[in-house]
Amino acid sequence: MKKIGFLSFGHWAPSPQSGTRSAGDALLQSIDLAVAAEELGADGAYYRVHHFARQLASPFPLLAAVGARTKSIEIGTAVIDMRYENPLYMAEDAGSADLISGGRLQLGISRGSPEQVIDGWRYFGYQPDEGKSDADMGRSHAEVLLEVLQGKGFAEPNPRPMFPNPPGLLRLEPHSEGLRERIWWGAGSNATAIWAAKLGMNLQSSTLKDDETGEAFHVQQAKQIRTYREAWKEAGHAREPRVSVSRSIFAITDDRDRAYFGSGSKEQDSIGHIDANTRSIFGRSYAAEPDRLIEELKNDEAVAEADTLLLTVPNQLGVDYNAHVIESILTHVAPALGWR
Repeated sequence: MKKIGFLSFGHWAPSPQSGTRSAGDALLQSIDLAVAAEELGADGAYYRVHHFARQLASPFPLLAAVGARTKSIEIGTAVIDMRYENPLYMAEDAGSADLISGGRLQLGISRGSPEQVIDGWRYFGYQPDEGKSDADMGRSHAEVLLEVLQGKGFAEPNPRPMFPNPPGLLRLEPHSEGLRERIWWGAGSNATAIWAAKLGMNLQSSTLKDDETGEAFHVQQAKQIRTYREAWKEAGHAREPRVSVSRSIFAITDDRDRAYFGSGSKEQDSIGHIDANTRSIFGRSYAAEPDRLIEELKNDEAVAEADTLLLTVPNQLGVDYNAHVIESILTHVAPALGWR
């Protein structure tokens, strides 16, 4: 059995060809798609965060709104770039969104990837410490977030407060019990997957990772997942971890699917560089009639290893079409693969 959700980047473009022409459209349609996905029986509604781009950015108002409009679906991010984040303010926002949703928040964070502007985190007021990189800074912010989410008091109370304080040091409020165990790390390498396991974070692995062995993407990703689980076991955590992978998967079942994806998908992995020093491998997409799709997905080792699958959706094609994309996978593909 797998949990199956969608992952939206929330692209918008002010053009006649786009069904999502403004930031307002992207936000409102994101909420509507979560509602539709829940009605279809999907397990998760996840959103990517990018700054300085015509995409979804500040996640917590959206997560809170989705939480208020839905009842059972998991609500998450994949991922928030921690280089841009004040971890204490983030803990308050996350606690609020989680309480509004009734404890359904699954918060994916990461050190981030190259953005729309050069060193965009500098505009947000952040600078790596002397001798540290921006990636180090992102991981440091994540460690602070994990610490304050435990709910322990750390701040000295004012002896003459405006309102009465509980005894002892004060923690951040609102605190949402259990959220600390629902933090995920988006790992681009085996080393950061091990680091995440040691800290007790769940693992998110996307459609790209560092090309560490030259093998097929799904093989490298499956090895990353197994390495992560070994590190988790060695760390001695009491609970079982969760692991998600992202995929672009389209079942061609009608003329609309055929028009959008019938000419074939990116059926091979590709190699590129997300920065000057990192060779990355980008996983293939899947688009085919259900019978062929099922056979192709049987051979994806990483999908087999993961307990959660996030379907990347073409959000600019509109809520109705994306609900159809999700329904097609749930109906025509998932049962045959034993995911449902």
